[in-house]
Amino acid sequence: MRVAVCIKRIADPEVPVSMFSIDHADNRAVFRDGTRWLVNPFDEQAIEAALRIRDDLGEVEIVAVTLGTEDSLAALKAALALGADRGVLLCDPVFEGGDSFTTALPLARAIERLGDIDLVLTGRQAADTDCGEVGIGIAELLAIPAVSFARRIGIEDGRVIVDRVLDDGFETVGVESPALVTVAHELGPPRPASLRETMRASRKPITVWTAADLGLKPAQVGAAGARRTVERLYRPETEARCEFVRAESTGGIAIDLAQRLRQDGLLP
Repeated sequence: MRVAVCIKRIADPEVPVSMFSIDHADNRAVFRDGTRWLVNPFDEQAIEAALRIRDDLGEVEIVAVTLGTEDSLAALKAALALGADRGVLLCDPVFEGGDSFTTALPLARAIERLGDIDLVLTGRQAADTDCGEVGIGIAELLAIPAVSFARRIGIEDGRVIVDRVLDDGFETVGVESPALVTVAHELGPPRPASLRETMRASRKPITVWTAADLGLKPAQVGAAGARRTVERLYRPETEARCEFVRAESTGGIAIDLAQRLRQDGLLP
């Protein structure tokens, strides 16, 4: 069995606002030197899902695929250290400035080029944009079934069996392979990289493909092929107010505070 896991390199979601500024001309965030970068946490859980399938079945090849600059090699190496067998970097200046569609398209073409992929896994969304569109977009482009928000993935008689998260509970669904599954955080925490896999990671192969390698023209990808543009990117304006409640007794303070909260609609 062969599993492709699509991953993304992102800035640490907990990065303080002082570590980045907004380029209003291009509507993008510009991060300062020293910003911590990592694999999208939801994608780490997709890797964990692939590793659990290999734990169950034994002979499973896991291929990590990412789209980005050469800096994204670090994300692939992290995936290899977690247990992926090989990596594929989609790297080309024409990929820059794209949207969900022009991200999904090269990833779908890469999966087609890999050939004989039985299962594609992605995180439920990227922790930096929270769109959750790329995974389902890949499935649409590949014309394969998709299941979202998985908390458990199993393989039974060649079919992909998924326990998925609903707003009010869970359900179990089965689809034929090949299929795509987006993985939710309910899967549980991913395992840490072992010393053995970390040492082996440097010897695992990483392939680099450009748009031309995928049969894509510059007009199809990146900003040129994007179906959506960001009209405005900004930091929300916040206002902080502090007011002291004073009274002759603790009980009086509590009564005064409750009245003020009711006036502001914060208490029934």
